[in-house]
Order: sequence, then C-alpha cells, then structure tokens
Amino acid sequence: MALLLAGSRIRERRKSKGMTQAGLAAQLGISASYLNLIEANRRNIGGALLKRVSDALGVPIDAFDGAAQRRLVDDVALIASDPVVAPLALAPSSAAALVSSPYSGWARALVSLHRAYLDRDEAVSALSDRLNQDPVLGEAVHNMLTHITAIRSASEILESDRGLDDAQRQRFVEIIASDSRRLSDVSWALAGLFTKSQPMHWPITPGEQIDDFLAENDNYFPALEEAAVALRDAVGLHGGDIGSALLDYLARVHGVTLRVAMPGAGAPAQTSSPYDPVSRTLTLSERAAESTRRFRLAQLCAELDAGDAISAQIEASACLASAEARLGSARVLASYIAGAMLMPYGDFRAAAVALRYDIDRLGDMFRTSFEQVCHRLVTLRRPGVEGVRFGFMRCDPAGRIRKRLVLPQWPQPRHGPACPLWAVYEAFRTPRTTVRQLAEFPRGDRYLLIARAVEKQQAVYAMPPHFMSVMLVCHALFADQMVYGEGLDMSAGAPAVPVGPACRVCVRQNCSYRQEDAIVGLPNQSLPIG
Repeated sequence: MALLLAGSRIRERRKSKGMTQAGLAAQLGISASYLNLIEANRRNIGGALLKRVSDALGVPIDAFDGAAQRRLVDDVALIASDPVVAPLALAPSSAAALVSSPYSGWARALVSLHRAYLDRDEAVSALSDRLNQDPVLGEAVHNMLTHITAIRSASEILESDRGLDDAQRQRFVEIIASDSRRLSDVSWALAGLFTKSQPMHWPITPGEQIDDFLAENDNYFPALEEAAVALRDAVGLHGGDIGSALLDYLARVHGVTLRVAMPGAGAPAQTSSPYDPVSRTLTLSERAAESTRRFRLAQLCAELDAGDAISAQIEASACLASAEARLGSARVLASYIAGAMLMPYGDFRAAAVALRYDIDRLGDMFRTSFEQVCHRLVTLRRPGVEGVRFGFMRCDPAGRIRKRLVLPQWPQPRHGPACPLWAVYEAFRTPRTTVRQLAEFPRGDRYLLIARAVEKQQAVYAMPPHFMSVMLVCHALFADQMVYGEGLDMSAGAPAVPVGPACRVCVRQNCSYRQEDAIVGLPNQSLPIG
C-alpha cells in the first residue's frame, strides 16, 4: 500500500512551522514544484528523502510514513480473511478507505472486537485440548466414575437384600464411606485443576499489545539507553571480564547469589523467571552459553536498578491495556536495557557500519550471541545516528511466529505462519548457517532477508536440539551497506524469490508452495512461482 496522505501531513507540519514551500524545498535539495507534487499527494515519498523531510521538520518519520495507519489498515483487511466473515466477500482493498474516512474509529472498534474474538477462540481451543488430552483430567474422571460405581453397587445391595446380617451390612456401609471419601478427594483435586494458580495464557491480545507498544516507539527508547549507560558505569563494564563484573555487582549491591543447575535438576524452564526475589537467587542452566549468562545477569541488573525507567515507559503508553501485556513489556524492556549495556549504542553502531553489519563479527567483538546482535541492530534508530532500519522475526520449527519487531511497509502477518518460502523457514534446513535471500513481494517491493536457526540451549542426552529461527529483514535499497549484499545482483530485472506475506492473504496464483487456500479473492493476472 502506498504511503497514506504523507504529502498532506508534510504540508500541515510545514505550515505550522511557518516555512514556505520554496524554503523547505531548498533545504531538502529538491525543486519547489516537486515538493508541491508531494504535498498534493501526487508523488510518493520514502527512503532518504522522507528522512530528510523528517529531520527538516523535526518530527519522527512515522508521523509521515503512516506506519500506525498502515497497521490499522492491515488489521482491518485481515478481518476480511477470517472464515467467519469470508462469505461476505469483503474486499481487503476497501480497508484503506474505511481507515481514511471520518469513521476510522469504527475501524479500530472492529479490530478490537476481532482480537477479542480470536482471544476467546484461542481460549476455547486450549480448553478443548485440555479436556481431550490432559492425562491428569482423564485419570481424575476415571477415578470418579470408579468410586461412584462402587458406591452405587453397595447402596443397591443394602437397599435390595434384606437378608444381610449385621457384619455384612457393616462391610457395605464401610465400602460406601471409604469410596465417598475418595470421591470427595478426587472431586477437590479435579476442582483444583481449574482453580489453582496455574492460569492459562492466551497470547494473542497481550502479544499484540506489546507489538503495538514497540511499534509506537519505533523499537527505540532513549530513556532506557540513558539508563543502560548509567548501569554500565555503576557496574564497571569498561573492559575485563564482563560476566564477573555483573555478578560481583549483583552480589555486592543486591545480595544476589548465582546457582548453576543441570537441566532437569531445578534449572528454570524458558517460560519461567530464573530469579527468585525471596531467596535472591538467580538460577541458570549449566548448559547455557556464556553470552546467555552475561545477558541474564545484565537483564537482572536492569530489573533491579532500572525499574522506575521501565515503569515510566509502560505507564506512558496507551497500547498496554492488560496486566499480562504490561508484565510482558517489562521483561521486554529489561532485555532492551541488557542489550544496550552489553552493546552500547555509539560503539555498537560505529562497529556495525565499519563491519558492514556482519552479525558474526559483531558478536565476536561484543561477546554476544547471533540473536542478541540481531535484537540490538533493530534498535539503532537514534535520530541523526541511525543504522540500517531492520525488522526482526523469530519462529519455532512448527512455523509459529514467537517474536516480531515491525519494519514499516514490510508485509508481515500478525497471526499464523508467514509465507513458507521466507528465509526464516529455510534456515531450519541448515541449522547454525546464515541464509540470505532477496525476496520480492507481489507489489514489487524487494527485501533482503537474513536468517539463521540457532540452538537455544545445548541439548541433553536423548533429547533433540532445541532450535529457533531468527531473521533480520531490510529493504533491498540498503543491501549495498551490508556484507550480506555482496555478490547479489540488485538490478531491477535481477532474479529474486517471489514470496508473499502469508498463504491466506497472498494474491499469487499457481504457487506450488501454498499451504492453505487464499480466503481473499485472487486477481485475474497470474503471478506464478517457479
């Protein structure tokens, strides 16, 4: 989708600053007539020119490129692909008209209702799976039926057989009493399955709130960068053994003890917190990589010492409506500070430019992992000293997107798996090897995708390795600034992998890689793949 009314926004901002068209055009290095066409929405604007406009008018680039509005358009268009409303044959292209109309509030209401519907649907599916497959629940129900049958049989004998002597009658009474107690115990245990403090998590709504929160801030938090600098100074991360410095600081200032555990012997699961605030013990797996240990230590420093800065960011956002989203965003922001501590902005950005964004060499220089470097590259968005603008995606071997950091105009799905041709999935075929891909989307936009399947933790004996695929993506225009663009033919007619956003909303026809039918109507023209 083209940039939505960027010209109108530029004109309004220019007039509010008292600038003339001729004055702004001269500052941008373009003709006044060309600027007039842009402001009249008769010419698209993007890339370096949009960045110069942003700097000249002193506003974030998102204020002009319509990133938030495009996300709303994508969310509304996604509703048209839902099986519930698919029979209505809504045209996804009409979403932009609704969002741009005076009734855009209704568009937000529809998206909120759709998310709530997906949330409830996920809850019902999870409960159905639990009822059908939970062995504890199945055994409890079986025990209940067994005890009920025994009580009923004994009761019927007592009721119908008048020839029982006192000893026999007492034995059946004891059977009824015993099985009644057991039935009561099983019933309370069964009730506990649904009332004890083990809540099911429905990730759709909180996860999307966090996505919107990060997009709202362009994946960059100046206040947290400052907090990271202060923590680096307090800990003394200016050379030497970083891990020892972090551990010494945590022990000296907060009384934290590090406990190293074998997997399966008290090591925390990935979904649980490794820090116990009561005993002040941080538990890490013996098999965790050194880069992971350092990052966890830095993350704990952020949680203990930068809580106010993190809370201020969360409280200032209207995106985080639920308690789960606020809790999740706090962990995300603590990880942000940890990355900034281990890879300080100025030094890291200079190294990234000098090394042409070579992820492995940056990891060696800052002693961080492939994924940690990728996360940090996405945050290089400080005005005036930005790096290449990247998007980020992480998925599991089942194809589910576990994490995403948006890149404006990159057609990334919000729900379900992405296009099966994306490099993020191809990387699973050659684990620990970097895969690069020049991908072309149906509208002709080209992106450079860089992916690797990384092992999250060294596997124990008899267990398969645990891999996740991590991917960076940037517009192909920036490929010449990166080592991953070397040797690629970037001319307009050069071959590229024809991909889509996701099968359900992809307009390509005759694609042999399609995993599910498109719910939206396909155009008449053919866009074949191979």
